[in-house]
Amino acid sequence: MKGSLYTLIYAAVVGIVCAATLTFAANFCRPYREKNEAAEKQINILLALNVPFDVDATADELLQIFDANIKQVEQNGMAIYNYEVNGKLDSLAVEFIGPGRNATVKGFLALEPDRKTIKGITFYQQEETPGLGGEIITAEFRDRFKGKSIYDEKGEPGFVVKKNADKLKNGVNAISSATQTCDKLGIMLTETLKSLSQEQVDE
Repeated sequence: MKGSLYTLIYAAVVGIVCAATLTFAANFCRPYREKNEAAEKQINILLALNVPFDVDATADELLQIFDANIKQVEQNGMAIYNYEVNGKLDSLAVEFIGPGRNATVKGFLALEPDRKTIKGITFYQQEETPGLGGEIITAEFRDRFKGKSIYDEKGEPGFVVKKNADKLKNGVNAISSATQTCDKLGIMLTETLKSLSQEQVDE
């Protein structure tokens, strides 16, 4: 009985010490983790907007580059990241978030100053299947979006990511064998573009 009691007490003490250690470590690392997460988002915004920067830049250097080049404005609850060159709007980016096949997908879609033509797209969070849906992060796939319209033939905002959709002015071909990921990507982009279009109407 005494042996069992000792084992329980020992296990409880070890558990408390481990929990306290993990809590301390998590709290200690949180500022660094949050700083790295912010830097990851900034990198993707800069990449989507094609802002020149050193890929080896530190988090602090990225923040300086970001602050020097990007102006964030909020309209109707939507964050818009404007990139200006010599005081003139070069491009703008909006964030898109939605459920992928496996988990949440997050990224940024950049548009030309006309707010109609795609300049670039990046993904900073995704857990899609490697070799299939995970291919959305490749340059080959992302390049398909460049120069595409965000409006269909009827003038409605939205985007299509399906087989043979490259024939559409507002569509690109889906990744082979990644239908669910691509369908969901098309949905989240369309929802974002509709919100952006509504934001322009309400200006």
